[in-house]
Amino acid sequence: MRQLTGKRQGMKESYRKEPATHPGPESCGDIRKDVPEALTGEDAGEVLSHEINTTGSPTLLSEAEGNTADRDMASDPRERRGRRPSARVDVSCAGTGRSRSSPEENGNPVRAAKAPSRNAATNGCGKSEKVVVPGKPSNEGPPSLAEPEEAVEERAFAKRNPNQRSTSRTLSRNHGVSPEVERVRERAKREKGAVFSALFHHIGVDRLRDSFWNLKPKAAAGVDGVRWQDYGRELEANLHDLCGRLHRGAYRAKPSRRVYIPKADGRERPLGIAALEDKIVQGAVVALLEAIYENDFKGFSYGFRPGRSPHQALDALTVGLKGKINWVLDADIRGFFDAIDHGWLMKFLRHRIGDRRVLRLIGKWLDAGVMENGNWKATERGTPQGANISPLLANVYLHYVFDLWAHQWRKRQARGEVIVVRYADDFVMGFEVEDDAVRFLSELKERLARFALELHGEKTRLIQFGRYAGERRRRKGEGKPETFTFLGFTHIGATSRDGRFYVLRRTDRKRRVSKLKELGEAMRLRRHDPIAVQGRWLGAVLRGYYGYHGVPGNSRTLQSFHTEAARRWYRSLCRRSQKKRLNWSKMQLHLSRWLPRPLICHPYPEQRFHDRHHSR
Repeated sequence: MRQLTGKRQGMKESYRKEPATHPGPESCGDIRKDVPEALTGEDAGEVLSHEINTTGSPTLLSEAEGNTADRDMASDPRERRGRRPSARVDVSCAGTGRSRSSPEENGNPVRAAKAPSRNAATNGCGKSEKVVVPGKPSNEGPPSLAEPEEAVEERAFAKRNPNQRSTSRTLSRNHGVSPEVERVRERAKREKGAVFSALFHHIGVDRLRDSFWNLKPKAAAGVDGVRWQDYGRELEANLHDLCGRLHRGAYRAKPSRRVYIPKADGRERPLGIAALEDKIVQGAVVALLEAIYENDFKGFSYGFRPGRSPHQALDALTVGLKGKINWVLDADIRGFFDAIDHGWLMKFLRHRIGDRRVLRLIGKWLDAGVMENGNWKATERGTPQGANISPLLANVYLHYVFDLWAHQWRKRQARGEVIVVRYADDFVMGFEVEDDAVRFLSELKERLARFALELHGEKTRLIQFGRYAGERRRRKGEGKPETFTFLGFTHIGATSRDGRFYVLRRTDRKRRVSKLKELGEAMRLRRHDPIAVQGRWLGAVLRGYYGYHGVPGNSRTLQSFHTEAARRWYRSLCRRSQKKRLNWSKMQLHLSRWLPRPLICHPYPEQRFHDRHHSR
């Protein structure tokens, strides 16, 4: 059997196991033996990272790991003539998806490793990807050494995704993390204090294209009025023009379009909708900066970070509150996104970013201003909420202002246990000793004032909370323990039937009422649509609501929301006409057909928290 070895472009991939880029959540101050990494915020676990060398020659990093070519294999093609291909297994690479590469033949690298797949770590040994053409069986040798009949059967290339280069597990048009971004991430992990002075050249047409496909097609347009569909009609020409303007310095950031959305408390939240080209460039820059800063961010920071969700923050907080916590500080920064100081932000960025072109690009977005009612307004402070880069800049700002300082404070000055969970500008801290809580709150106000920030007076509270809060308040005649709200859930200290303390989470009443009002207004606008159309829409809304609020202990609130939504839909349908009124028996048929029943979608926080960190 002969193997076809024509002119091919080879690609060597080396898989290396290394510490995870996302540190575990710092949910508790005491270090437990079973999950030490998860409770201290240190790097824990292992993930697969990829380094792809498209030139066929080993890199310095791959040589250091021993992933060089097999020099013991015959380099002369004539020495392998008439020999059947043998499967080589590298013991050091077994079970890791890592494969050894073969030398080049006549200047052309020959592919010897299996193509990467989504399960490269578990399916390291699989089908050969080379074309096997029929070959004449050997007539020499004893019958026991004769080649089988299958040796003359032709095989085509193994089925694979030829452009899959990373561990992306979601469906998207791009191919996950590029090798350039991977190298930036590797260096940021190795050298914690390294300053990156050459990043701008990574912003090319391919990166801009990936950023375009990651945008939401139905997103609102900016001041230029260009929508995603319009820009995509001549995508390649537009991207090449945008890339050329970026690299010759002709790119100009456009102001954001100011819009307002209602908040749960009745006020309005200002948003800034960036122009489409600004969104594309911001997405490309965010991919580079995340590769750097995800290695620096603390484990108790959860807001707007890849691979992290609000429910992970809620799980970490619930697990931490079941420890030696007696006091809780529920804090909120007043108008944080509108109060970020541009000067301090640029100073913080220079700690890790030394490329002046990238810093100049970020400065253009900060100074672009906003357009409101046709009038341009300069922005001397803050970042517009709604821009792709705003969440990352906000996390960088709070990383230096709050995270590093709070982490050092609880290690050096706290007398008891201290836990921290932060999601964007909202954070909750738990203290074992009351004196620690009072001192921290006083010093926190001074710390934030240095960087032009302040706590929200109405939303910042220091309350007594924990397993002994109810008993101590009853002794003083102060009634039931106070509660606090975080990420849409009201946290209540409760006791089970067997006397154990646990944290009961219920949907925040203000958010529930606000959502019902929003549903009633939407039903009024859809009143004359067919019932089937309304039913599909309302069913999708309820499934999304249950998907977030369906936590253990919240079933009564979900059932109440389901009942009230059904009543509002019934009243809306009854107002479609004055001739015939819909009776409730027929309405029950519509409800059972279109509206899903309340469902608890999330496991217990302790189970998911420990499973997530034990699996690393």
